[in-house]
Amino acid sequence: MIEITTTDNVGLITLARPEARNALTGAMMRDLANAVRAFDDNEAIGAIVLTGKDPAFCAGLDLRDLATTYQDIQLASETTTAQRGLLPAASKPIIAAVNGPAVTGGLELALGCDWMIASREHATFADTHARVGVMPGGGMTIRLPQLIGINRARQMSFTGNFIGAATAYEWGLVNEICDHEALLPRAFALAGAINESRTHVVRELRTMYETLALRSDDDVYKEEARWSRKWMHDNFDGASFNNQRENIIARGSSQQ
Repeated sequence: MIEITTTDNVGLITLARPEARNALTGAMMRDLANAVRAFDDNEAIGAIVLTGKDPAFCAGLDLRDLATTYQDIQLASETTTAQRGLLPAASKPIIAAVNGPAVTGGLELALGCDWMIASREHATFADTHARVGVMPGGGMTIRLPQLIGINRARQMSFTGNFIGAATAYEWGLVNEICDHEALLPRAFALAGAINESRTHVVRELRTMYETLALRSDDDVYKEEARWSRKWMHDNFDGASFNNQRENIIARGSSQQ
């Protein structure tokens, strides 16, 4: 129910239970976590794309499974594994290619990725925790207000109403929207652009964002400067920098 493929140093994970709109069972959660960790440990992989098999991205958790295998996995993850919401902590970027409805736990799954792009025609988003009578435990009340603001997050969570791709883009929930047939190619293009950078540099930069981005104190600027100085002292390669700079300038000129 989880399909895994690799193309051009990009790992693709597909939720493949379309008859249930890719609702997550405990077994799927376990396989998904293992897939993320395997790609994260694979030095040939620079980025990961997560999507669902049409017609949905993910309808959330399979409620029939919620009280059994999923609960066991959640309890184990709290004590043994670093988590980012419903996903295990990873050092490599994960792009969510939202091809259809992303609902409740499915939305939390997408929120656990570094960013989302969405199908203009088919992607929709909703948090129905209040409607079904459960509390979010996969990052909803953390990541959703970070992206769209506390008032819009409350509106989504308290009403359970759906928003479409255009509204999700306007609110800042998704970075881009594109035609449905172009969704995966676009996700792979973004992942390919990540692969053009050095993996260890992207990994360090991602860690900086994770550590510093949500701080607002004055000391955070000093912390970034200290972090930069140390990393540059330990890792900076001047000759490589000059070569890369010329390549970047040439690439930027060709895209104008």
